[in-house]
Amino acid sequence: MEEKEEIVKENKEPLKDIKGEEKKKEKTKKPKVNKEVESLKEENKMLQDKILRISAEMQNMRRRLEEEIMRIRKYDGEDLAKKIINVTDNFERAIKLDDNDLTDELSKFLSGFKMIYTNLVNILNEYEIKEIECLNKEFDPSLMEAVLTSKEEGISKDIVLEVLQKGYMYKDKLLRPAMVKVSE
Repeated sequence: MEEKEEIVKENKEPLKDIKGEEKKKEKTKKPKVNKEVESLKEENKMLQDKILRISAEMQNMRRRLEEEIMRIRKYDGEDLAKKIINVTDNFERAIKLDDNDLTDELSKFLSGFKMIYTNLVNILNEYEIKEIECLNKEFDPSLMEAVLTSKEEGISKDIVLEVLQKGYMYKDKLLRPAMVKVSE
């Protein structure tokens, strides 16, 4: 029986050693697993932060693109408007002809010009292309260009005396500055 007890003791001891070794292995694995979990959590946190930054950048790009599209749409007809105001200037020059010196036929022709000019001005107003009112007003360098100056008695300094070429605004944007004669 003694032999059996020794065998049992021998068998029990290795089991304890094996379990002890397993416990040691578990203890050594836990810190490694914890380190790996911590590094994965940190990496996950960094990736989430990166996703948030990219998402914010995408939203900013989308907003800037929408603003640019709105600006383009708002001032869509600017080039056409610049060309049309030159035509308007030519109509105004033609209309300034003296009616007294014209023959009946030329007078009828001039009245046709006046009708066309009126229609053109109405179309400009419809599309928010407005003439800059500046005659007898204070000179504004952001809307006007002083081409000539003159000293006039009884008129204070920086008052527009004459409009040499009309200026126009397209919605809230300066299309063309007015060329004016200003008092000194």
